[in-house]
Amino acid sequence: MKQTYHGSCHCKAVTFEADIDLDAGTAKCNCTFCWKQRMWNAGQLGPADFRLLTGADALADYGKSGEWGETHQHFCRTCGIATHGHGRIEAMGGEPFVSVHLAALDDLPVETLVAAPVHYMDGLHDAWDKTPAETRHL
Repeated sequence: MKQTYHGSCHCKAVTFEADIDLDAGTAKCNCTFCWKQRMWNAGQLGPADFRLLTGADALADYGKSGEWGETHQHFCRTCGIATHGHGRIEAMGGEPFVSVHLAALDDLPVETLVAAPVHYMDGLHDAWDKTPAETRHL
């Protein structure tokens, strides 16, 4: 069941709320961007499930695109903390999605986080719908 969580960057310039069903799963990817950030995201949310409350002007955008689709990662220009991303990935249906960095959620109990299922994606090889051979480091 979806629950509304609240999140922010470190300096609180960027704040948001998101309706997330953690029982539906979380995601970890082995692409170089996700690996370098040790990113752990809420599963793919619909755009209506995410609401940026403050800080649109404080956000920077790092985007990447290819035959597989496109992604944009957003982070605070002041403190550098990544908060969320959006995009579309053809291997996952090509529908627009929003992803929320779970570490940016301010009111997510640790017990709830560690109980959530994790889905692994092989973004390193643009095989987003496949599980990488090695996941222990993610």
